[in-house]
Amino acid sequence: MTAVIIFCFLSLLLVAGKLIRLGIPVLQRLYLPSSVIGGIIGLIILSLAGSYFPPEVIQGIGKLPGFLINVIFAALFLGTITPKIKEIFKMALPQLCMGQMLAWGQYVVGLGLAGFLLAPLFGVNPAFGNLLEIGFEGGHGTVGGLTSTFEAHWADGKDLGLTVATGGMIFGILFGMALINWALNKKIISSVRTFKERDKAEKLGIYSANERPSAGAQTVFSDSIDSLAWHIAMIGLSILLGFFMLKILQVAELRFFPDATTRVFSGFPLFPLCMIGGVIIQKLFQKLKADHLIDHGQMQRLSGASLDFLVVAAVATIKLAVVAENWLPLVIMMSAGLLWSLLLFLYVAPKLFKQAWFECAIAEFGQGLGVTATGLMLLRTVDPENKTVAAASFGYKQLIHEPIMGGGLWTAFALTLVFTVGWLPVWIFCTVMLLSWGLITLVICRRKRA
Repeated sequence: MTAVIIFCFLSLLLVAGKLIRLGIPVLQRLYLPSSVIGGIIGLIILSLAGSYFPPEVIQGIGKLPGFLINVIFAALFLGTITPKIKEIFKMALPQLCMGQMLAWGQYVVGLGLAGFLLAPLFGVNPAFGNLLEIGFEGGHGTVGGLTSTFEAHWADGKDLGLTVATGGMIFGILFGMALINWALNKKIISSVRTFKERDKAEKLGIYSANERPSAGAQTVFSDSIDSLAWHIAMIGLSILLGFFMLKILQVAELRFFPDATTRVFSGFPLFPLCMIGGVIIQKLFQKLKADHLIDHGQMQRLSGASLDFLVVAAVATIKLAVVAENWLPLVIMMSAGLLWSLLLFLYVAPKLFKQAWFECAIAEFGQGLGVTATGLMLLRTVDPENKTVAAASFGYKQLIHEPIMGGGLWTAFALTLVFTVGWLPVWIFCTVMLLSWGLITLVICRRKRA
């Protein structure tokens, strides 16, 4: 019965979020996802009437994001044939530099602020600095995926991370659209589709009856197994491989370091390893020449559905008391993160990209504050017909960037390392990485001027 209540409650919130978005134009202009709107409604309901819900329902909603992020990362590379890393670097190195500098800079700014200023002044946990990259670049899904790590070391971290993720999404949309209007006035861009120029259906977020795209191709006959069930099973196998890898790492750590006082993998999240599991499944099917049985379109729909339920559950279960207690450190850190993004956008991007600098940079700006979906939305606004290289460059860059940052392997390791070895060694490493990518960026800028 608990599972039924949770599913029905979250479904109600998603439907309510979509209906409210349909009826309030300002929410359409802000491009706020229905899942965020529904999550805020749920947050209000649970804050005011949470005592009327069975405790196991509240706990179940809170645990759901930690499971769904595994589905999202397992599906990331299933059904895709990725080009070789050398080809990706050749095609998208400037884009990768911008993305890496944004992400590593968020660690340098966040951990530096938390360690040197916010911890002495406000007594925040040193891992407070990790929340900038986890929330801005990673988003609600990444915060949810790190639930086990937060529970093991810092219970309040999850609620603060979800607050940063929500704020980052709003920052990304608001400041992204402000930058687009600035570029339009400066005649830097010209192919913008403003909100007024969009048709009614697009404003409402509804496909017209004659323009509905495919949700994916069925790869197997339903009399053998339903195609959707087949693809869900592929995700399940990927998660299983990730689970085995995590257990092997945990056992190996105990075996080879029995006297260690800290354990890196005891609270390590599962979701980055699910992504590796998905890559293994995809490679295996390619070797067997059976990769045509996995359709990336269906994987995207399963991933998208999981993300919507994840976000609505995550936002609805934020503990407002924890946020209120830490509001000033949150405002300081988020403002610093926004300033870092604006600095790179306005002063580095024009020198870094050979062509379509604004289009390439606005995608990174959106992702750096409000995850990939925000970046793609901003890019679609300035380049609706993909006339520039920005979309292709951003897509290729993601193949290297996603497995590492914004919810990738380093995002998970960095949080664990701050709890185990301390924030200062992690901050020093991140600073070295930022300087390294800055040096590569400088070389590219000089070649561009030559």
